[in-house]
Amino acid sequence: MKLITSLRISLRSLRANKLRSGLTMLGIIIGTGAVIALLSLGQGAQAAITEEIQGIGANLIFIYPGQIEEGGMERNPAPLTREDAEAVADPARMRYVAAVAPEVDRNATVTYQGESTDTLIVGTTSSYEEVRNFSTQLGYFFTAGEEAASARVAVIGWETAGDLFARPELALEETIRINRVPFKVIGILEEKGGRGVGGRSRDDLVVVPLSTFQTRLFSGRFVSERGQRVDLINVSAIDETSVDKALDEITWLLRERHNIKYGEDDFTVVSQEDILGIFDQITSIFTIFLGAIAGISLLVGGIGIMNIMLVSVTERTREIGIRKAVGAKRSDILWQFLVESMVLSIIGGAVGIGFGWAVSTAVNTTDLLTTYVSPQAVLLAVGFSMAVGLFFGIYPANRAANLKPIEALRYE
Repeated sequence: MKLITSLRISLRSLRANKLRSGLTMLGIIIGTGAVIALLSLGQGAQAAITEEIQGIGANLIFIYPGQIEEGGMERNPAPLTREDAEAVADPARMRYVAAVAPEVDRNATVTYQGESTDTLIVGTTSSYEEVRNFSTQLGYFFTAGEEAASARVAVIGWETAGDLFARPELALEETIRINRVPFKVIGILEEKGGRGVGGRSRDDLVVVPLSTFQTRLFSGRFVSERGQRVDLINVSAIDETSVDKALDEITWLLRERHNIKYGEDDFTVVSQEDILGIFDQITSIFTIFLGAIAGISLLVGGIGIMNIMLVSVTERTREIGIRKAVGAKRSDILWQFLVESMVLSIIGGAVGIGFGWAVSTAVNTTDLLTTYVSPQAVLLAVGFSMAVGLFFGIYPANRAANLKPIEALRYE
């Protein structure tokens, strides 16, 4: 009953000062909304990165030249070669590897008649379609025979085709020029949408045979003492449970080929899950950072509640004296002002949930990012706002409860 009475008195007091109460709650509304909106942005970014990485293929393993250390620095840099990729693809030695696709990438200008665009040129083998989940929507992916013959054929991304032709499907069977070298378009890749980890559209690329890339487009730039140099080697394990075993097989094979000992690796072998874990860690820290920034606005809102409650205590000093004179206990006064502070924070938090949800929905309409308002984010924001209301309401409530009746009645 005491709590209900305190709640009724608090609501009556807030209604009597609607404008002041609204302005006081504004800090909590903005703070709660900011926490929910920023956490949803962080979780949306994390989900987008996860989707991008998982969308590039299944059971993937990447082999990079050099030993990549913390901070992105390379140690023992040495080239990977096509011969390394062929050794990794040898089924007689590699039990847990399903397919291998060496890769080289360069930016180049692609033209068709009067149209031109700068895009990413990927040189690889026919296994790339399987390993990296690049299926053609029209036409076909080049074959191993075409790659061995250094054929001037190309499979282009949907966006690149749209940049060069009135409609993407018109690119099929046409001849485009890459750095002035003619290539016949034999396939158009399925539209993936979105952007890769590097920020480039996943549909803005041209894929050509690796041998053609190295001999006709960028001849002489990929020759090393070990063989034909490649930028990285994409590997697909036979299934998800075999990824770790495939990692071990690849590591020992390359150590043997490069004639190096344990701890002297001049290459880096990472799985798709390793990369995903790194990005999850980064985005989690980013999300916490955003939430902490938004939490500052909640603290500012709490200070506003304390300020208004202290003003309210001063204004209602005579009221407090009268209540105590007619028998109100110290706990009654304490609960009255504490509940009033909590009501401000709870109502502000409830409205803030709607505000944060609206901001997240507005971001979704831009198609830049899909945000996720999780129950955990809502509970965190509401719980924090209630804690702020309780914390910043204790001092004013205690001050009101400690007023002596005679001094309160004398107050003008």
